[in-house]
Amino acid sequence: MGEYLHLPSFSIRTPEKVHLADHSTDLGDELQKKELKEALEKDKARIHALQEALYAQGEHALLIIFQAMDAAGKDSCIEHVMSGVNPQGCHVTSFKAPTSEELEHDFLWRHAKAMPSKGIIGIHNRSHYEEVLVVKVHPEYLAAQRLPGVDPTALPKNFWEERYASIRAFEEHLARQGVTIMKFFLHLGKAAQKERFLERIDDPEKNWKFNAGDVKERAHWDSYQQAYSDAIGATAAPHAPWYIVPADDQWESRAIVGRLVREQLEAMKLRMPPLSAKAKEGLAEAKKLLEKEI
Repeated sequence: MGEYLHLPSFSIRTPEKVHLADHSTDLGDELQKKELKEALEKDKARIHALQEALYAQGEHALLIIFQAMDAAGKDSCIEHVMSGVNPQGCHVTSFKAPTSEELEHDFLWRHAKAMPSKGIIGIHNRSHYEEVLVVKVHPEYLAAQRLPGVDPTALPKNFWEERYASIRAFEEHLARQGVTIMKFFLHLGKAAQKERFLERIDDPEKNWKFNAGDVKERAHWDSYQQAYSDAIGATAAPHAPWYIVPADDQWESRAIVGRLVREQLEAMKLRMPPLSAKAKEGLAEAKKLLEKEI
């Protein structure tokens, strides 16, 4: 296995036709939970050190987006992969249905507000992609947005392509401002989702996680799979790649995400900022003063 766990890249970096059915929801190999946990611990330690350099350097930000079907393990993946970082340098935003205030603005407004500042890792649990996923499956939700000249029951032919274009432009702008973007789709199989729903129902300690509405959404499974395929294919870019991560086994998805985040931080060539000659003089003077203290 070497120093780190070696896994495929899972990345899509250019616009292309995507068929989720062609992507596995399980690695299908013999990796054991112990191996995956050990690999994740190594990556977490490295992520912690790299995050400190990101924070100290203060020139770049890292935006990590998680999208998935219900019960795919977004929350637990975030918890396990990012548990070693300094909370001062990491911010998680979970997006629910838009509020009345958010509906008074364009669909990217609330997401732009939540962008990480320089030196920070920002994690978005769901994101602006909900606007071309759940809203595409349920176009009736567009009525609340009161878009001029848009009838949710008879959308213009190019409506979704225009939304993809807005998202691409938004992410291009972020990249130009020093935001590195990683977009993870935790690819859960329908049978695995059913198993997790039943586990939440049968285990009293997990009842709170269960939402009956999630089961109703299973009736739209194929529509969601197509919406994800379309969105990933339309918005993948070198500066904003998608990663289709197998999610039937949660330890597999955690290990994969941990490895990819670690590799991305390493690729950013982060370093502790060098001190100027004047700053070094100040350190030397401060040391002298401290050493003179009785």
